[in-house]
Amino acid sequence: MLSWVKNRTGTLDRSANFERLMRDSYRQAFSVAFRLTGDAADAEDLLQEAYIRAFRFFHRYDEKLPFNSWMYRIIANAHIDLIRRRGKLKTSSLDHSGSDGQQAFEIADHSNVPGDELVNSSFSEIVQTGLNRMNPEFRLAVILADIEGLSYEEVAEIMETSVGTVRSRIHRGRVQLRTFLLDNAPESYGRYAHVL
Repeated sequence: MLSWVKNRTGTLDRSANFERLMRDSYRQAFSVAFRLTGDAADAEDLLQEAYIRAFRFFHRYDEKLPFNSWMYRIIANAHIDLIRRRGKLKTSSLDHSGSDGQQAFEIADHSNVPGDELVNSSFSEIVQTGLNRMNPEFRLAVILADIEGLSYEEVAEIMETSVGTVRSRIHRGRVQLRTFLLDNAPESYGRYAHVL
């Protein structure tokens, strides 16, 4: 149970409590926002919008529930609204290839990163590219369950859908990601196949 912060008059200090919860959850919230958008600047924008909404509706927050789960729902809804405002989905087919028949995406230069760190870093970028190319509903379900470690029930609550639908979206998202990784990073995928 939350220990509400009280001001000098003994009333609940909503701002101070929200600020504390926000500060405690920032890293996980940014991680989800980054995985959804694939870009640090877009993740910051998404998170800013989500925190504004969260503060505006903080009076509706049920202190019996984890703050992170409540924030994930707000982040997910803000992301969907952002996509709608832009008028396009930032996804493309996982089977899409460039004009030379090769997959078209860039990987940053990691020449200063030694051995396994280089492989892990490059693989992480390829995974993020695969996530970015998923249907947004599949991506959100996979991120919440596989990256954030939430239960199917928690994911269903955040996505406001049934557990069966969540299971289906996670399965379909994992299949898309596996296929993408086998096509684009087969040598690295073997090392991490047990994860997916």
